[in-house]
Amino acid sequence: MCNKKKNFFSSLKSFFKKKNQNNTSENKKKTCLKDSSSNSSNYKISSFFNSYVHSTKNFFINKINSIFYAPKLDEQMLKELKNLLLSSDFGITATEKILHIFKKHIKRKNLINSKKAIIYFKNLLLNMLVVSKDKRCSISEAKMPFIILIIGVNGVGKTTVATKLAYYYKKLGYSTMVAAGDTYRSAAIDQLMDLGALHGIPVFSKPLGSDPASVVFDAIKESIKQKKNILIIDTAGRLHNKNHLIQELQKINRVINKCHPTAPHEIFLVLDSGIGQNSIEQARVFSSNLPVTGSIITKLDGTAKGGIIFSIAHELTIPICFVGTGDKITDFSSFDSTKFVDSFFNIS
Repeated sequence: MCNKKKNFFSSLKSFFKKKNQNNTSENKKKTCLKDSSSNSSNYKISSFFNSYVHSTKNFFINKINSIFYAPKLDEQMLKELKNLLLSSDFGITATEKILHIFKKHIKRKNLINSKKAIIYFKNLLLNMLVVSKDKRCSISEAKMPFIILIIGVNGVGKTTVATKLAYYYKKLGYSTMVAAGDTYRSAAIDQLMDLGALHGIPVFSKPLGSDPASVVFDAIKESIKQKKNILIIDTAGRLHNKNHLIQELQKINRVINKCHPTAPHEIFLVLDSGIGQNSIEQARVFSSNLPVTGSIITKLDGTAKGGIIFSIAHELTIPICFVGTGDKITDFSSFDSTKFVDSFFNIS
């Protein structure tokens, strides 16, 4: 890089070193809730369950009830359970693991009570999501600007997610900015600009065709200048050119790290729930080349196959951090594994 950029990297390192040594009381003052009333009432984290469960709960709970309340907990029952899990996109690996543990438990406990069996099955599913339960996706004041890199293939909703995530944190009292790192599609830049203007979220962009790493570099510089708490970076996702895409993302990752020694603080992989097990293959490609810290599952309002969540958490040990359930800016929330599993079991 040019001397100017090297000098800037040096000044950034000094900036963050000095910042970490300072008393954090001023940072806390800057990040206090500016609109506590809207935080507590207008933007509800539970909106995910109101939307998603409405379209999927009846399908799953009716099937699961008919299976568990059959006359016998036998091989036929296990076969039907396997078919339900596979048809719900749990995937072969996760399904076989669940059935193996469940079958072993039934035999060891000599279970014939369907209610006890379904309670154990519910807890078994919850344990599959333990990696998501431990992930809180909290913002560290000491690391501000907190930098979040959004990755994924085209069509999964990355650009929309970047805006929704910025809005989500804005409602929690943080000042946010979004960087238009997908410089290959004018539609992506235009969409970010429009959504940002609509919801009061500043968007940093450069002309179409600009070097994405350069956009990221300048966006970090601008976020520091404007004293933003959080910078969210949208990226390209050209599936037809996988190698070039990965190399570009790795370059962006290096640039971010040079600007901010502890960043990116989160790398969120966006996955479309509607494509089922293909999401697993996408996740493998990205997670094997980049230090993915969590996933964001989109379009859960349009599919009854929510089992993909269990596959991602179990097979790839990637936490589910957020979920998107519609087109509205508020159709987005943090993922709660306990509420997610509880919502599918009417156990009295």
